[in-house]
Amino acid sequence: MFHLLLVAVVLLGAYILLTRTLFKRAKCKGNAAMSGKTVIITGGNTGIGKATALHLARKGARVVLACRNRNKAAAAIQTGSTDVIYVHLDLASLKSVRSFAETFLKTEPRLDLLINNAGLVADGRTEDGYGIEFGVNHLGHFLLTNLLLERMKKTGGGRVITLSSMAHRWGHIDFNALVANKDLGTGRYSWQFFHAYCNSKLCNVLFTHELAKRLKGTDVTCYSVHPGVVRTELSRNVSLWQKIFIQPVAWLLFLDPEAGAQTTLHCALQEGIEPLSGKYFSCCEAQEVSAHARDDKVALKLWEVSEKLCGLA
Repeated sequence: MFHLLLVAVVLLGAYILLTRTLFKRAKCKGNAAMSGKTVIITGGNTGIGKATALHLARKGARVVLACRNRNKAAAAIQTGSTDVIYVHLDLASLKSVRSFAETFLKTEPRLDLLINNAGLVADGRTEDGYGIEFGVNHLGHFLLTNLLLERMKKTGGGRVITLSSMAHRWGHIDFNALVANKDLGTGRYSWQFFHAYCNSKLCNVLFTHELAKRLKGTDVTCYSVHPGVVRTELSRNVSLWQKIFIQPVAWLLFLDPEAGAQTTLHCALQEGIEPLSGKYFSCCEAQEVSAHARDDKVALKLWEVSEKLCGLA
């Protein structure tokens, strides 16, 4: 009996510790007016993106769901708002990114928020031959942001929010491998494409770091976000046995998408954070990142290489 009680106490202690650290929750307190403003959310048809879209739509924003799956987008649009629309975007295709931007710029007069939310953990290649995680999580968003920046500057006061992850801490960018193989890691095993995922999330932080420098002198700002450890479709491509292991833990500890959207919403709605442009946020607060995630030379090189890969240079 004593041993069972001891185990129960230990498990309870571990649960409390985890919910106050790794699985900590936060609540967005920002309340900036959104009526009349236009928002693009990539992957806005499910998970964190959907929760973010619903919140901003309820505040009166015009929300563009930029995603692949029309059916899921149609379900997400059932918000009661008539100002939520779907526009097809496949981040695994640079042609699709350009087509989306062209359509948006022709039909929408303003852009106040660009939320680079979509992401995946998977193996494979994009339409252009890049590693799927590098291509979708970083390169597609890099091109999209650059194509829309002038509209954001013209609108004024806009924000670019890019979802990264605490996994960026374990990332590394091998530029030689990127140029030679068009990826930052690949492989059939889950640990291999999880490592590639970490690398792509480091790209998100470095991209935001460099973007903030390029936005100086304008009133457009940018932020990278760790949403928390959230129950989403991010790991839909992992193996069955891993899902069997992960799902019970996920339902017990992971944040739901609404909780996972809070830091994104903070960066979208909190007034007065403009001096923190380029920073990394977690739990609705700016957080310090390791030296390799704020390396000016690596961030600049990543930008220049990404420009060439996208055909912007």
